[in-house]
Amino acid sequence: MCVHFLVNRGCTDILCCILFILALLGYFAVGILAWSQGDPRKVIYPTDSKGQFCGQTCFTLPKKPLLFYFNILKCASPLVLLEFQCPTTQICVERCPNKFMTLVKALLKEDDREYYKQFCKEGVDMTKVNIWNFCRKSNVVVEARAVAMRIFEDYTQSWHWILLNVIFYCITQNSVILNSICKYFLHVYPLSCFSSGIFHCYMQYASLKGQAGSDVTIKDLGLQTDFSVYLQIRQTWLAFMIILCIVEVVIILLLIFLRKRLLIAIALIKEASKAIGHVMSSLFYPLLTFALLSLVIAYWAITAVFLSTSSDPVYKVFNTTECMYSRDTCEPETFNSSNITAECPDAECLFAFYGGETLYHKYLILFQFYNVFLFFWCANFVTALGQVTLAGAFASYYWAFKKPEDIPAFPVFNSLGRALRYHTGSLAFGSLILAIVQIIRVLLEYLDQKLKGAQNKCAKFLLSCLKCCFWCLEKFIKFLNRNAYIMVAIYGKNFCTSAKDAFFLLMRNIVRVAVLDKVTDFLLFLGKLLIVGIVGICSFFFFTGKIKIVEDATPTLNYYWVPILTVVFGAYLIAHGFFSVYAMCVDTLFLCFLEDLERNDGTADRPYFMPESLLSILKKSNEGVKTVD
Repeated sequence: MCVHFLVNRGCTDILCCILFILALLGYFAVGILAWSQGDPRKVIYPTDSKGQFCGQTCFTLPKKPLLFYFNILKCASPLVLLEFQCPTTQICVERCPNKFMTLVKALLKEDDREYYKQFCKEGVDMTKVNIWNFCRKSNVVVEARAVAMRIFEDYTQSWHWILLNVIFYCITQNSVILNSICKYFLHVYPLSCFSSGIFHCYMQYASLKGQAGSDVTIKDLGLQTDFSVYLQIRQTWLAFMIILCIVEVVIILLLIFLRKRLLIAIALIKEASKAIGHVMSSLFYPLLTFALLSLVIAYWAITAVFLSTSSDPVYKVFNTTECMYSRDTCEPETFNSSNITAECPDAECLFAFYGGETLYHKYLILFQFYNVFLFFWCANFVTALGQVTLAGAFASYYWAFKKPEDIPAFPVFNSLGRALRYHTGSLAFGSLILAIVQIIRVLLEYLDQKLKGAQNKCAKFLLSCLKCCFWCLEKFIKFLNRNAYIMVAIYGKNFCTSAKDAFFLLMRNIVRVAVLDKVTDFLLFLGKLLIVGIVGICSFFFFTGKIKIVEDATPTLNYYWVPILTVVFGAYLIAHGFFSVYAMCVDTLFLCFLEDLERNDGTADRPYFMPESLLSILKKSNEGVKTVD
């Protein structure tokens, strides 16, 4: 029987395709302009808050090669996306601090004052500095630096073992084991895993009874850099056991009250596993998505850096408390004598970015805005391309009446070709809508930073409401786009028609959608936890030397949790990539399943395409086509 969704296909949303191509050409032009105007030295060499180069003999501070950040956490501010400069004081220093002092030492030893003077801004009177607060911060910095050095040593000792673990995990992800888990143990392993975890926690809790120091509470213990300390107290294992018990009770309730829905969800995941078994190349598609996203991120970052390092330094007011002059342009030479410091005592005039008075520099912020907007558009386009490619491949599996005989050859490659040839405009349209919402969210965050000094409570409340609304809107558009792309892959219609068809199809089956979608997400999440948990447990036994066979090969570590967390994090990223394929497969099969139910009735003219497992659950059959060859 023919796979009907492959015929009668034409180009969709041509106008948006042309607009996307023109936008890309403009993006390349902005990149070329930035690279021609930017100064590579300002990218390569660290620059302090005054715009001076650190450690360069031909520049300003030859004897101070290192850049010292006062508060590195401020670099996570959304302002970095547009201004590409960390909003905290940065100074060039000869060496990093390697000691700290107490208030008593500071009062008794003038030498210590002179030592720390190099880590203060020019012109600071050390006799008037709040030494106690300064030293408390220095103590934290030195301790953090010592921990970081020990972590670095652990990586040098264990990097090859970490790499081997990750490679082994990649191999097992593509093996039959993963398919077998999804096919045969998906409805069993959640209870068994959590039951085993509860039993293990109870045994650890019981074994620590009566041991010295095991009755200490987590609150009394405080923050410890050695996490193994927490595993030596009973309260930790009791907390783990309670959490696992609550989760298992929730799972049991789901099994009792949502049995039929769970059976359909499990059947869909099993069918998805069969589909991936016949379309194995789909498991490798996330690598292409990752490569394209890396390219987009790299182009954005390089362009942003070159744009931000064009021409003369521009200084702006940065502050931690409310100030009406926040982010205003300022001059370092006259800043201390201005009225800004009187009204905002904690305000500082810091280097923000490179600009100037030419036409190019006047529109520099617009170029940065265009760079961010095209970054979102291109990133969303790459994601959309992956979704419609996988949806087309898995739809070809579902709508093949005889599986696997009727499945087209090279389904992933053919689906990618169809998406680029016919539906680039539709992908650009959907990703454009999402990019507009995302750039509005960035602008709202930017306004929030700019209005920190505002006293209008109503404006702050309105801004918070807008941020919340656009966050919800972005989530909804992502959900709608995903299903619209599936309909584009199946029927080849334009984006708006596909989005409308997908929306009303889901609304007509809203209860089934709400239950099955969440149940499927939950089961896939448990699948991630299972595989990542296995990797984490194996890594724990290896790096703690509990496996006697390879005990001699175990590296000597300061913190054994460093390689364990690294392997677990890498395993989770890989699991997320591969399970995203499963999620897309389940979503595609689910929409095809709903379309199948509405369009067909099991007769010879309109047979069901769904597998026998789903037919039996729904108590339906293809009575009229039993003898079809």
